[in-house]
Amino acid sequence: MSAAEAVVVIISTDPRASHRAAEAMRIGLGVVASDRAATFVLAGPGAHLLDADTDGLVDGDDIARFRTELKKLGVPLHVDRAGVPVAADWNAEGHPVVLVSPPELVALLDAGARFLVF
Repeated sequence: MSAAEAVVVIISTDPRASHRAAEAMRIGLGVVASDRAATFVLAGPGAHLLDADTDGLVDGDDIARFRTELKKLGVPLHVDRAGVPVAADWNAEGHPVVLVSPPELVALLDAGARFLVF
């Protein structure tokens, strides 16, 4: 698949308050499983998808499972540098994370052909 066909999954929904963040992660995982290139972007409160305490997240058990699968597949999560939570145990599982600035986020969006926005 060419880079022009890449799917960008943008998750800015707060997983502490809505099931939509888990649903976005599930759909994005399906895209990856179908052998399509996918870039995950966690913006704003979406960065809480990597909180260590999944009990505080809506659908936390599902989120933990989706994170594990994405990690096994080596899919990095691009996280807005400004939105990284200050909790010491954030991303305790060591998921591959790429911290990005606003210009780098724009470049990721420019590289996408299809978008899933939650």
